[in-house]
Amino acid sequence: MEQFWNGTKTVAFGRTPAVFAGDRFSHDSFQSALPELQITKRRLKQIEAIQLIREQREFGRQQLGYNARPFVLCGIPLRRPPSDQLVYTRHNGRFFLEISAHPRFGLPYGQDRLIPIWVATLTVLQKNRAVRFGSAAQILEFFRLPKDGPHYRRMVEGFQRVFAATVFFGTEQQPDRTAVIDLARFQFFDRMQLWFNSTEEHQTPPGENFENEIVLSEAFYREINEHRIPVEREVVAALAHAPGVLDFYMWLVWKSWTVNGRPAVVPLVAEHGLSEQLGSAEYCEARFFRRKVRIWLQQVNALWPECPASISATGSTIIVQSSRQSPAIRAVAKAVNT
Repeated sequence: MEQFWNGTKTVAFGRTPAVFAGDRFSHDSFQSALPELQITKRRLKQIEAIQLIREQREFGRQQLGYNARPFVLCGIPLRRPPSDQLVYTRHNGRFFLEISAHPRFGLPYGQDRLIPIWVATLTVLQKNRAVRFGSAAQILEFFRLPKDGPHYRRMVEGFQRVFAATVFFGTEQQPDRTAVIDLARFQFFDRMQLWFNSTEEHQTPPGENFENEIVLSEAFYREINEHRIPVEREVVAALAHAPGVLDFYMWLVWKSWTVNGRPAVVPLVAEHGLSEQLGSAEYCEARFFRRKVRIWLQQVNALWPECPASISATGSTIIVQSSRQSPAIRAVAKAVNT
């Protein structure tokens, strides 16, 4: 668990606290103190990521990527679904997301949610339905992932799952007891020409002028253009290995920005509740999901101390107030150069 206060920062891991005066600390001196403080290099990396994210937000130096609206409103599975599960559905109020998988590749899950962010970011920056990039190393670098064989293979498999999936996204309403359905069906990509090697050392693609190319489907391209949602590149990178927290964070950023007036009160476990929209189907018992949301909110508060969300006294709802006075993404932010 991390705890932070303005002025002097206290970071608590287990029973051993580390205190830093002011807003900065010496990296070298802290490295040398790791054994005494019983803080691992992984924890140090997390602390550095939190400090970088806060400083970028405070000084208007955020780097932005973009995500597609369906995957902010509704999350894909957090973990690999059973091999015989080929349809996945989530709801967010009147919106719903349904993904149909190819039986050969299965449903997208886990870090596959990074692929729409990568492609949406390229689409916005290149202003083209056909996006191009030089090497797979650029994707891994964008998300601060190790450029090694396992991560390359994981990325290739993720592209296969995403490419083969069919997405249904839309709304269902019943005014005056008459069903009204507004539904869009799309595949992510029309065509994909990718070259991936298993190791960073062999990143010379076939052909001197070879470029990886992804041609988005017209429907997916239109969805991104009309409803692009900015995301913080460093936050996505910091939470790349924690898809549940990442989905929760992006939803809170979007939801708090759309609140106008009275706070939004969202049930945690109920019809149209939070458990129905995030990719958290494995938390089948209400008490497990409520406990998980509390942990997620603590992690979000470490990255965004001004986050205007809280769990109700009964523990049954999350209360989201407007973030217009202290948004996670500042208006002065710029898109990251990929």
